[in-house]
Amino acid sequence: MSTLPLSVLDLSPVPSGTLPSQALHRTIELARATERFGYERFWLAEHHSLPSVSSSTPSVLIGAVAAATSRIRVGSGGVMLPNHSPLTVAETFRVLEGLHPGRIDLGIGRAPGTDQLTAYALRRSHEALSADDFPQQYAELIAYVDGFEPSHPFAAIRAMPDDVPLPPVWILGSSLYGGQAAGAFGTGFAFAGHFGSVDPAEAVDGYRASFRPSGRPGAPSESRVILAVSAIVADTQERADQLARANDLSIARLRTNQPGPLPSPDEAAAHTWTSIELDIAAQARRFVTTGTPDAVREGLLERARHAGADELIVTTNVHDPVERQRSFELLAEAFALAPRP
Repeated sequence: MSTLPLSVLDLSPVPSGTLPSQALHRTIELARATERFGYERFWLAEHHSLPSVSSSTPSVLIGAVAAATSRIRVGSGGVMLPNHSPLTVAETFRVLEGLHPGRIDLGIGRAPGTDQLTAYALRRSHEALSADDFPQQYAELIAYVDGFEPSHPFAAIRAMPDDVPLPPVWILGSSLYGGQAAGAFGTGFAFAGHFGSVDPAEAVDGYRASFRPSGRPGAPSESRVILAVSAIVADTQERADQLARANDLSIARLRTNQPGPLPSPDEAAAHTWTSIELDIAAQARRFVTTGTPDAVREGLLERARHAGADELIVTTNVHDPVERQRSFELLAEAFALAPRP
């Protein structure tokens, strides 16, 4: 646990008073910095129609981040497979793997990553909103690389470029289903411990119990778990609390159907909180580890121990890009990550 790998999950948060497009450039700056700090991988999320998030197209951001860095692994955390055709995902990630060989990860989820109206706009079908065909979609995705049965109607289709493999696949989940699916498919499992609806230990136990190696090139021969966590680190506990309070307000606004850009600590301090907002903030804070470097390190190690995780992937929502980068730097130092030139 003392040498637990750390990675980054970035949503391209949009701070109040800034343009959403600026968040995309901040993501690239953060990727460069966290590569220097010694982080293992940098994953981009897929969320739609949220004023606080600019990461709507992770595959585009993956290409930009991979081009701006040289060593850190870059991937999706994740691509929401029901929003895309399996062929599109196979082609896109083969292109990314061809451009950046050995550095791309394909994290796949089954949630829409948005509200029902936006999901309908993405999928163009009411039937697709309720369809529970994730296993079939995943099987089709893999078949575009490994090959279909000769009698399959898609057998003649080639996901180009076909001289490169599909990047390593991770199944994402926030419930028990994700772990069971990852185990059955023989992939790595990434659990959303920053908002998941079940005990991460239960989800991970289910995954490890059901894991069967797929034998695919690049697939793990044994179970592998990444736990996603939310953390805010500052030089003092007082400043960490101020930064966390702003994150509390952002979540409270989202859950009361008043989404907006990520507020600043000053905005949060000046805000008149309702009892509902305070209840939401208190519930959400259970998922956030906040404080000085050593305190956050111990808190995150405890979460990793409880879940049985092999790696932590950290998301940090802080208004000021400089303070957000500083949070990742302090955490890297606390975990004694090896800096890269």
